[in-house]
Amino acid sequence: MAAPSRIGLISDTHGLLRPEALRALTAVDLIVHAGDVGKPEILEKLAAVAPVVAVRGNVDKGDWASRLPLTAVVDARSAWIYVIHDVQDLKIDPAAAGFAMVVSGHSHKPAREERSGVLYVNPGSAGPRRFRLPITLARVDLARLPWDVEFIDL
Repeated sequence: MAAPSRIGLISDTHGLLRPEALRALTAVDLIVHAGDVGKPEILEKLAAVAPVVAVRGNVDKGDWASRLPLTAVVDARSAWIYVIHDVQDLKIDPAAAGFAMVVSGHSHKPAREERSGVLYVNPGSAGPRRFRLPITLARVDLARLPWDVEFIDL
């Protein structure tokens, strides 16, 4: 696969993949799912749209989930992206390791923050609504500098 230019970031689907989420991801070259997938069918549906890199979240259980890694690395346009479900479990220094971006989920809160030259992105939760938190995913165009994180309200 060639290095992706547009990446879709999704997390915490908890077994629910909304049609709006699929529509929002149609123009991406790669989908990164930051865990709490919920059901293997979610990954199958996403893979019909674009290649998928997914990590296991704390609610992902069973044989299908055990095949998902706890972390993943994406090589994207000469930038390395580290993927983990809960950023609190991060055991590396992303800046020292040469990562340009860390993608995580778990909190269900969309967030974009830069620390030590590393972009930290949580796309929020695209699954069932929790509390009063928004239902979101994100897209990043890696061809444009600086990277612009576009949050999509579902």
